[in-house]
Amino acid sequence: MIILRMLLGRVLSLVPLVLGVTLFVFIVMRFSPVDPAVAALGDTNPTDAQLEQFRRDNGLLDPWPIQYGRFVWQLLHGDFGVSVITKQSVGDTIATALPLTVQLTLMGLVIAIVLGLLFGITSALYRDRWPDQLIRVVSLAGIAAPAFWIALLLVQWLAVGEGLFPTSGYISPQDSFSGWLNSMTLPAIALAGPVTAQLTRIIRTSMVEELDRDYVRTARGGGLSPVVVVGRNVLRNALVTPLTVLGLRVGYLLGGAVVIETMFALPGMGQNMIQAVTDGDTSKVQGFVITIALIFVLVNLIVDILYVIANPRLRSHS
Repeated sequence: MIILRMLLGRVLSLVPLVLGVTLFVFIVMRFSPVDPAVAALGDTNPTDAQLEQFRRDNGLLDPWPIQYGRFVWQLLHGDFGVSVITKQSVGDTIATALPLTVQLTLMGLVIAIVLGLLFGITSALYRDRWPDQLIRVVSLAGIAAPAFWIALLLVQWLAVGEGLFPTSGYISPQDSFSGWLNSMTLPAIALAGPVTAQLTRIIRTSMVEELDRDYVRTARGGGLSPVVVVGRNVLRNALVTPLTVLGLRVGYLLGGAVVIETMFALPGMGQNMIQAVTDGDTSKVQGFVITIALIFVLVNLIVDILYVIANPRLRSHS
């Protein structure tokens, strides 16, 4: 019941946040210098009368409050509108592109979590010794290195130099799982690089703080194995703080996927969004941005729930 009550409170608190996101996106797109009428009819050399008729037919001349109300009403019914360029449903385009972006984000997240745990725990257990010093230097460099730069190095080294991976392109897992894994490995590693470095440092700091607590010294003094102490108590308590940061890092992964997908020619949300911006397709841009924002909000809701589950003190005060 405590978890359900907390979940209900979190969901209700997200309602104004989601509305704020939709309002922000709506206002930004309305201040865009791109005229949807010109973008849709530009290739036909339209007259002023034709542009005016297009704006009237598509409700672009209605007052902003009416346009926003219609926009929210359509979103509530799962309608993201129609592309002014291709005349196709934006929802259908999102449904086609989103799975690839989710695949890339999840692969990057798994890599970041596994490597972050491995390096962070190792660094804490060997505090101030050479493994710790090496991991700290490498993680600091990883934080400073942007994902696109890591991607360029990986392509130059493993794709062009060694020929182990393709430089670009995408293969569906339904067509070939090994081909899919091969085409997604370099983008996922590049995307996970900075997040791995950040998680490593955060996990190391949390682990060091827990290892210095009195209960650890008492447990070791009582004859418990260090493996038992670290695995049963220290690790669980130390992961509470990294768990809260992880939700924000998922948002970074989603944003970074926009650039990485473009670099590796992956037909996901990122590449479609860049193309929509280039074409002046405001409906698509609007739909893509809102979708990514809603996913970010949902992920942070899940992280909040996991945080409460992992922290008994919060459950007792919920």
